[in-house]
Amino acid sequence: MMPEQSLKNKTVKGVGWSAAETFLARGVSFIVGLVLARLLSPDEYGLIGIVMIFVTVLEGFVDSGFSSSLIRKIDADDNDYNTMFLTNLVISIVMFALLYLGAPYIAVFFERQELVALIRVMGLLVVFQALSIVQNTILTRKIDFKTRTKAAVLAAVVSGIIGIVMAFVGFGVWSLVGQQLSRQLLNTICLWFYNRWWPKFRFSTESFRYMWGFGWKIMASGLLDRLWRQLNQAVIGKFYSPDTLGQYTRSNEYATIFSSNITSVVQRVSYPVLSQVQDDKQRMVAAYRKVIKTTMFVTSIIMISMAAVSEPLIYCLIGPKWHQAALFLPFICFPMSVWPLHALNLNMLQVQGRSDVYLIVEILKKIIAIGPICLGIFVGIYWMLIGGIVTDIIAFFLNSYYSGKNLGYSSWMQIKDVAPSYALAFIVSISVYFFKFLPISNFIILPIQIIVGATVLFLICEKRRPEEYIELKNIVIKALSK
Repeated sequence: MMPEQSLKNKTVKGVGWSAAETFLARGVSFIVGLVLARLLSPDEYGLIGIVMIFVTVLEGFVDSGFSSSLIRKIDADDNDYNTMFLTNLVISIVMFALLYLGAPYIAVFFERQELVALIRVMGLLVVFQALSIVQNTILTRKIDFKTRTKAAVLAAVVSGIIGIVMAFVGFGVWSLVGQQLSRQLLNTICLWFYNRWWPKFRFSTESFRYMWGFGWKIMASGLLDRLWRQLNQAVIGKFYSPDTLGQYTRSNEYATIFSSNITSVVQRVSYPVLSQVQDDKQRMVAAYRKVIKTTMFVTSIIMISMAAVSEPLIYCLIGPKWHQAALFLPFICFPMSVWPLHALNLNMLQVQGRSDVYLIVEILKKIIAIGPICLGIFVGIYWMLIGGIVTDIIAFFLNSYYSGKNLGYSSWMQIKDVAPSYALAFIVSISVYFFKFLPISNFIILPIQIIVGATVLFLICEKRRPEEYIELKNIVIKALSK
């Protein structure tokens, strides 16, 4: 077993490089998105939103949960990687063929004929993704996020330039296609170049049985989650309009750029790290609790504050034509603030090897999630978003009950750990919310809100000195002093 200090150092470095990968690469994409949002219309974004409903769901089949099983496996070898590569590649080709053949029917359902060509070209994302999975798995097992960062940032910059140039030239919605395809392809090429793992096209039935035995439940759970997350977009695209869907996807992107990305960083690092100490329950619980408290301290403050400044933020970033996105954003920020808790609890079920419970929990949550979908169809989009907040709270109790049952870290203990962070988040958000009613430009209001919010946060943290704040402060000071 890895020594405590060595594991801690490796974890800190992993978090640092994983954060760099996430926020540098996606930060570049975020900036590119701001430019494209001013050049393109909500309707064009909505068309891509419809396409991504199907691409995202089919991508869930490609990995088949194999990467999770190999990250957890202590003695994964080259036979495992080759078996995984061949399986992923074959599945991706099948998924691409299904998407290609199904494109005309999807276009008829959404009553937009241009979707046929868009879906058939964007379907290549499924194949490009399959070619990168083994490389990412190997690097994640090594907690080597430095290499992943180099690949992701380079791909984001080059693809961003491609997308912006295409939009300026007048390619319209195809500029978004060019950006996304080039980003995935370039990222995959870079991973192969930097990691230097090459397939030998060997297939091991024993390895497949091991990965499938653990992974199929993870795959089924992931598919359920992807399907239900995309169902909101399908309802908006079908029962409202691509324009409304474009507004929703913009607000969803701005909400997830912090919450999902922070969660992604912590998940990618905590899963292999906690897997290495899975036989030491006391050590694992202590690390798990610390991860939850620190992650939720950051996420709750950012997301609740973003809800408070949604209108000035959207108007300043992408303009008044995205007004409806500013109205959607607070409804998305609240459930997204809880997202890390969902992900970390499900992560722990995987660390414990309970992919069966993982699947059961996902099925229960999706049954509950039918309610908001029905509200979106029969009542209205805002009621669907409100219903999503309620079901997310229920989902937290389901996730935390099962993951905490064997660890002695219950739902109420988790709430007690994160409640101070939420209290602080609401104080900060209230301190900045009412500035939006000032009769001045949003370009003045937003900086005032940011400065006031940051000042209030700093003063309270320095006065109360919560341990999560001290931990993060020490990490930042140590990083800056090097």
